[in-house]
Amino acid sequence: MTCFIVEGGYALEGSVEIKGAKNSMLPIMAATILNSEQRDIVLENIPDIIDMHMKKKILQSLGLKVNCRANTLYIDSRELCNHSIPAPLMKEMRSSIFIMGPLLARLGKVRVSYPGGCAIGPRPIDLHLKGLEALGARIWEEKGIIVASTSGLKGAEIHLDYPSVGATENLMMAAVLARGSTVVHNAAREPEIIDLQNFLNAMGAQVRGAGTETLRIKGVDSLGSCCYRIIPDRIVAGTFLMAGAITGGRVTVSGIIPSHLDAVVAKMQEAGVIIESAGDSLSVLNGRLKAVETLRTLPYPGFPTDLQSPMMALLTRAEGKSNIVESVFEARFKHVDELNRMHARISVQGRTALVEGCAALRGAEVWATDLRAGAALVMAGLAAEGRTIVRDVRHIDRGYEKFDRELQKLGAHVTRVEETDGVCKLPVSVHI
Repeated sequence: MTCFIVEGGYALEGSVEIKGAKNSMLPIMAATILNSEQRDIVLENIPDIIDMHMKKKILQSLGLKVNCRANTLYIDSRELCNHSIPAPLMKEMRSSIFIMGPLLARLGKVRVSYPGGCAIGPRPIDLHLKGLEALGARIWEEKGIIVASTSGLKGAEIHLDYPSVGATENLMMAAVLARGSTVVHNAAREPEIIDLQNFLNAMGAQVRGAGTETLRIKGVDSLGSCCYRIIPDRIVAGTFLMAGAITGGRVTVSGIIPSHLDAVVAKMQEAGVIIESAGDSLSVLNGRLKAVETLRTLPYPGFPTDLQSPMMALLTRAEGKSNIVESVFEARFKHVDELNRMHARISVQGRTALVEGCAALRGAEVWATDLRAGAALVMAGLAAEGRTIVRDVRHIDRGYEKFDRELQKLGAHVTRVEETDGVCKLPVSVHI
């Protein structure tokens, strides 16, 4: 177990180069299963995070060879030989369910357990299963294990009840090798869907419509290798922008696609943050924070649920009362109790949180309850008076590459330490 020790009161200054998007990388790694060519797929701009290493282990358990060098993955799928994923690996991450579509398309069978991941509320996989059944898969359960098989997937017309990102991606990967054409209605529109489409098409697939509500996929006989660069992570970019804003600093995130953050920028500007755009970068400047009437999380192009907790941390320092409505995940307010330990004033009723800005946050001992909540607590610690200890930062390492080091480059006083007998002790050489 590791923790971060954060000394607050230092304005962040400087620039951060944003690496590839976790939420793009994971389905694209799964899609490499579809390559039947005798050459490696090369994926560039890969973040060195725990989730990447877990997905790497999953692919290796199926027979793929995966090597990582300097933020680049080399994946050889010619020895794909297994269709069953070990339950311990499935329980480590939600996105392991993405394996179903490509395995069914390539091998015609798959065995998986129910996926795990962050405890942010129920995330049922029924849309994944219903869609795969529409494509011709037969699916049943054996003692908690999901088993699926098919003698050949066939194109179909699929209407999603909700624009689920995961279900959309799973169906895309299954349909690219199905016989005939597939149309997915009410598809998710996130930039990561577009990235997956572009990757599949680089392999030789025929997918169009990503970024709209309707996907059209014409099945092909086989897919091959390619070299592909993952899009930058809009959630990591948003987190660093908010970290700059909460400390009253000046932070630039570069190497991004600014339009992916339109909803985030708009809401931050409503909260009084001054933001400038230039080419592939966004910069936050010192501004006076004020409350927002309502922030509601929504599927893209709305405000992303993954930035709800960092934005909540920011609004604890805003003048006035803000309402945050979490409409995507029902249990994504677990960080509220932790922020209140730091003298934030937040109350929750159902899916709505009322955030009343406070004069000052105070350092405290808090626990990272999930990936994004962990980042939010570090942000709060940066702005708080005194010292904050953020425990269980493994959650943060799932989605942020060397988060503490990047913050240190911006002038933050953050130290990663090992926990011994329940105590996070600073090394003797470190004085903050």
